[in-house]
Amino acid sequence: MGTFRRLPIVVIALCVWSVAGAAQDTTKTTASQLSKEEMEAFLLKGKITKTRDAGGGVTASARGTMTDGHITHDVHIQNVDISQTVFEAGKSTELNFKDSYKYNVAGYRVAQLLGLNVPMSVERVISGKESAVTWWVDDVKMDEKERMKQKTLGPDPIRTTKQIQIMRIFDELIQNRDRNQGNILWTSDFTMWLIDHTRAFRLGKTLLKPEQLTRCDRGLLEKLRAMTSDSLAQAVGNSLTKGEQEALLARRDLIVKLYEDRIAKYTEAAVLFTL
Repeated sequence: MGTFRRLPIVVIALCVWSVAGAAQDTTKTTASQLSKEEMEAFLLKGKITKTRDAGGGVTASARGTMTDGHITHDVHIQNVDISQTVFEAGKSTELNFKDSYKYNVAGYRVAQLLGLNVPMSVERVISGKESAVTWWVDDVKMDEKERMKQKTLGPDPIRTTKQIQIMRIFDELIQNRDRNQGNILWTSDFTMWLIDHTRAFRLGKTLLKPEQLTRCDRGLLEKLRAMTSDSLAQAVGNSLTKGEQEALLARRDLIVKLYEDRIAKYTEAAVLFTL
């Protein structure tokens, strides 16, 4: 009789252990464990099980938990899609203003073309609205606001400053007017991830702050040189209009020329680095 009374306890314990183990396996899935194809399929087909306010933004974006039955991971959901002829924010005025979820998808696709750290973002319908669904960055240690507060450059200050320079080049390329401290993330190994590009990809064909472009990663410069109208169009698909693609290529030309001029003046060794 004693054996009979103990058996259910063992079975229950095993069941609890199995469920906990399964939950641990799914919730610990990280970007490094998935191929790009697997992550894209997950973002396109996964089911949202719960949502809550993402915090820190002005576009009422949401943080969702998504699962496909095997993988469980959080995602960032944005469906903002605003166009205004004149937009006023405080003392600044912008003409032909756009704030669109499509630019999150475009930001990821351009970053992939250049080998930069922007989380995967796909376009799909969520709750009846066209949205950008973006992989929630894993292992975030702090954002840029906290880094500045701590006055730290991490364990490798030179690597950190190189990443900041790469960010400045990327933001000039996509003409990002909303790079604030909350959308610069640092993981525990002090790798930078850039998020939230809904106010980028303007039609301007000049650089906003060329004086900040002092040095450049060698590989990035080569990829900028290699970018063509065809390779860009293939990469971004319908996430950018033809005019937005042409403006980006015009800014690319200016960035490449800026660095070629700096190399001619200061030597390649002084201007280029390898991250």
